[in-house]
Amino acid sequence: MSTSLDKNDRKKSGRPLLLVNARIVDPAAKRDERGGILVENGLIVDVGAQVTRQNAPAEAEIVDCGGHVLIPGLVDMRVQLREPGEEHQETIATGSLAAAAGGVTSMVCLPNTHPIIDDVSGVEYIARRARETKGAKIYCYGALTKGLNGRDLVEMGMLSEFGALGFTDALHAVADAQVMRRALYYARTFDLLIVQHPEEPTLAAGGAMNNGELATRIGLPGIPACAEVMMIERDLHLVRMSGARYHVAHVSTAAAVEAIRRAKQEGLRVTCDTAPPYFSLNENEIGDYRTFAKLSPPLRGESDRRAVAAAVAEGIIDCIASDHAPHDVESKRVPFVQAAAGIVGLETLLPVSLELYHKGSLTLLDLLKCLTSRPAEILGLPQGRLAKGAPADMVLIDLDKPRRIDVASFKSKSKNSPYDGRPVQGAVLQTFVDGRLVFAAEGQG
Repeated sequence: MSTSLDKNDRKKSGRPLLLVNARIVDPAAKRDERGGILVENGLIVDVGAQVTRQNAPAEAEIVDCGGHVLIPGLVDMRVQLREPGEEHQETIATGSLAAAAGGVTSMVCLPNTHPIIDDVSGVEYIARRARETKGAKIYCYGALTKGLNGRDLVEMGMLSEFGALGFTDALHAVADAQVMRRALYYARTFDLLIVQHPEEPTLAAGGAMNNGELATRIGLPGIPACAEVMMIERDLHLVRMSGARYHVAHVSTAAAVEAIRRAKQEGLRVTCDTAPPYFSLNENEIGDYRTFAKLSPPLRGESDRRAVAAAVAEGIIDCIASDHAPHDVESKRVPFVQAAAGIVGLETLLPVSLELYHKGSLTLLDLLKCLTSRPAEILGLPQGRLAKGAPADMVLIDLDKPRRIDVASFKSKSKNSPYDGRPVQGAVLQTFVDGRLVFAAEGQG
């Protein structure tokens, strides 16, 4: 693969950008063909087999993609960036670098920062820092209740006007049914998205891993799988009453999948996502009290893992999100029960998800739909597609490159990942945001 300008020149020129000799894969248009993409002023102005080096505009910067796969930038709908408040674990700048390295060009951060994003100033802070960073596009959810207290609703309409893409209490389920009912009715008025962490809190209280034989054997308190579906089924009754848009975050159990399947068949406005650990790992990953495998919800048994993978392939699960949760060493190198839950995910989202394609579980188009166009649709963003007039957010990938995940190479400030050393197939070569090169793998810039 060759480029006519180096990375810095390309950023500064403002000239048309022409990517040629690519395999263009775009789920939104069901496109999988050889061709090129022409970009002007940050937007895609032409795409397809007719876009070649021979018809390049005068003064265009030309990138020869070397026959590699060019896809829409990934849209990650669940990320924790730790800024403001916990910048020792991650910042918007380091999170943006990690996103670019992972092929994520748009991401939505949770409101559980310090201070919590439950007013206009919090939403404006994220927007300003994202503009200053000039990397991946960063959006945010607003808290559903003030201070994540589970009782008092925020001014959802106002926060939405200032850019909040949805509302969630992040890692806390809204346990009070009356509060959730009011939230859904209010959200229905403005067609806002409510995102729920589906876990019945009294059942999950004190738990550290999946409840079952393994938890009993190693002496850790368990969280029953039914805690997930109980919360979902309660909420579905309220969704049926209100008609609101409801999104279930990080589905991890077979029972939850079946509840969501039935809700969709009924026609309720329900969507959901999962994260790579829930279809690529199971509770055995905990092994000898390995805290890097502690997540919320916890890694489940093998039957649940298989059910989640099947639901992605079947389309019951709409999206795959990274569920990026950076933690410093001190938060993880403690006894398992005390350890923080969560792993970094921005830089493993694509390669681990590609395992579903390489194993033949689903087509490349169907997999990429979960990572690009479908989350963009749910969030109401124009990204996630390679179409004329769309933002030129694109990722060039080597689909088949074999390698091992190396956390030491992560751009993220935190390295808490259970995938270190895992063999994967596929790597990001270059990432573009609005036609600007924001990441190039070694030897690709």
